[in-house]
Amino acid sequence: MSFLHDALFGIYPYICLTVFLIGSLLRFDRDQYTWKSDSSQLLRTGSLRWGSNLFHVGILFLFFGHTVGMLTPHFVYEPFMAAGTKQLLAMVSGGLFGVLGFAGVSLLLHRRLSDVRIRATSKTSDIMLLVLLWLQFALGLATIPLSAHHLDGSMMLKLAEWAQRIVTFRGGAAALLGDASWVFKAHMFLGMTIFLVFPFTRLVHVWSGFGTVAYLVRPYQLVRSRRMH
Repeated sequence: MSFLHDALFGIYPYICLTVFLIGSLLRFDRDQYTWKSDSSQLLRTGSLRWGSNLFHVGILFLFFGHTVGMLTPHFVYEPFMAAGTKQLLAMVSGGLFGVLGFAGVSLLLHRRLSDVRIRATSKTSDIMLLVLLWLQFALGLATIPLSAHHLDGSMMLKLAEWAQRIVTFRGGAAALLGDASWVFKAHMFLGMTIFLVFPFTRLVHVWSGFGTVAYLVRPYQLVRSRRMH
């Protein structure tokens, strides 16, 4: 196992997670006026609605799907679902929502590059973020044919064990990916890189989206009228 491989899949994840958490906190503390999605809807609607909706539906499903699928220990679902069945379910659902997300981000990238007004007001980080997301969706879809060669779920179990070892600070995580295809590795590396650049892009508004969940448990507010009697 090479040093580069061990560094990319044993050390790099912690660098990305550290920058992701501390960077987000510092940006919220120091640059709250930049904590927004920077919507370009006022410049031109066009394909924004289709692109944004498809992208958000796809990426939200895949984010939660990857989180649950990768971090749920095998023994939790083993009594009622075989590893191969879980992998097939992931391939079908991930493929469907991956196509939706890929179509959405393709529309958004084309809109930002082809529209003169939007291109002029775009930051370099906006374009680079869309390129990273486009590549990530493409790599994710490319893993599906490869997964079809491991329908017993063996590779999926290794990938999940890697993620679980990383978040629980256990050693030997990188060694699990020794025989994984470069497509899987590239997909995982790019995914970690997106966490790395997260605090420096418009993606920080995702935190605000999760924060709105607090309204579900917030006590009712009593509003009194100031009318004169």
